[in-house]
Amino acid sequence: MCACLIAASRLPGNSAVAPVLLAGFGMTYRPVFFALVGLIGMSLPLHAQTALPAQNPPSTPAAPKPPMAYANVTMPKWLRIGVEHRGRLEGFTGAGFAADREDLYWLNRFRVTAKISPASWFTAAIQAQDARVEGRNGAVSGAPFRDQFDLRLAYGDFGNFEKSRVAFRAGRQELAFGDQRLVGSANWLNTARSFDGARVVYRQKKFRVDGFASSVVAVKMDAFDKSGGGTYLYGSDAQLNVLPLAGMVEPYEFVRTARNLKTEAGAAGELTSTTSGVRVAGRFSPRTDYNTEIAVQRGSLGSDTISAWAGHGVVGRTVAAGKASYRMFAEYNYASGDETPDDGIRGTFDQLYPTAHDKYGLADQIGWKNIHHVRAGLEFKPQTKLLVSGGYHSYWLASSRDALYSAAGAVLARITTGAPDRHVGQELDLQAAYTPSARVQISGGYAHLFAGPFLKAATPGKSYNFPYVMITTMLLGLEK
Repeated sequence: MCACLIAASRLPGNSAVAPVLLAGFGMTYRPVFFALVGLIGMSLPLHAQTALPAQNPPSTPAAPKPPMAYANVTMPKWLRIGVEHRGRLEGFTGAGFAADREDLYWLNRFRVTAKISPASWFTAAIQAQDARVEGRNGAVSGAPFRDQFDLRLAYGDFGNFEKSRVAFRAGRQELAFGDQRLVGSANWLNTARSFDGARVVYRQKKFRVDGFASSVVAVKMDAFDKSGGGTYLYGSDAQLNVLPLAGMVEPYEFVRTARNLKTEAGAAGELTSTTSGVRVAGRFSPRTDYNTEIAVQRGSLGSDTISAWAGHGVVGRTVAAGKASYRMFAEYNYASGDETPDDGIRGTFDQLYPTAHDKYGLADQIGWKNIHHVRAGLEFKPQTKLLVSGGYHSYWLASSRDALYSAAGAVLARITTGAPDRHVGQELDLQAAYTPSARVQISGGYAHLFAGPFLKAATPGKSYNFPYVMITTMLLGLEK
């Protein structure tokens, strides 16, 4: 079965195979969901009254722990429960680069995770998520803000997915490869992202290979989240630890298919796009690190052909200063745009399903599409629990006739006749994260994007501001 999945992941345009593969894992997880919730519910009352082993009294009485802290101690060893809460106050001024568009709202997210390990060779996991937004102006239709009490993860592992030579995972799961510039879980978003599908991993001492067949889960605010709909993602990713100083080479290939998309002429067509690339990361020296990636896209959408590419590169240097340390870095990102929008050749790079937050600026107004991006930054760590960072960005359109795209891949602005100046603007970022314990992190940040000539010509041209404050608490960890 695993061999069939890997073979299927290498078949471009295999939209007929995908539904057959995915149907075997159950596109609706309601029976599994309620069965596991019932199992957890039965386990909690049975073990909540179990007395803890007697201990010698300490010389100084310890502070009492909340009852929840004992939950995984009193439960059977084959069952572990995790509870996480994240709250974030965020807002903006200058949405659409207009002076009169602003908002401030609270994002609330609870996750409850259960892991069941009845045998050393089998583990099952399920995660329920409740994501809500309070105080946001206008209607909220769902992602990325709201998804009330739905099933985010539900999968089974055959073999240890992090240690076994061969392991297999089937069900609703996260997918994340490399820097997650193309495929990731997008956990910054209140609703985040998951996939229905199957994944197999094979590893030896110096390399690991993953193959998968999947379909992204569509978040529906008032219905059960489902995947499918003719949109599928197949792929393989390899990690080769063959470079000096713990460096690695990571080649990959991802195949995306979708139905009923528009060609440049406006007709409906099927998409088959193959993204082939390689990431190389490591160190030039113990203090100097590097990370570079290049990806090429080929394929078709109906009668259109696809010809696009993108690249990323960063070099950083870390210096210790007593107990403190700091890292300086310089970065460049490029993604091709469409030079001639009506010639039947699609030149805009497709960033697929990325974890895009703060990859191209904290404000998340810029994505990896039709862009030149230069970045310089400083990360300062005065102590182990505190990290402060700042960055400067400058952006240009790769093609003056293509659009400016956001981190989500949406069109922000376009001049169809061609921009007279491709300089989009500049951005300044400042962030801080304090981690007082392994279960609590408090962070905050501010971004200011100065509109450049392109934005002043294509929009009202006002600056965009994005502040946030966030606290993440692991109320109950999955550990014993």
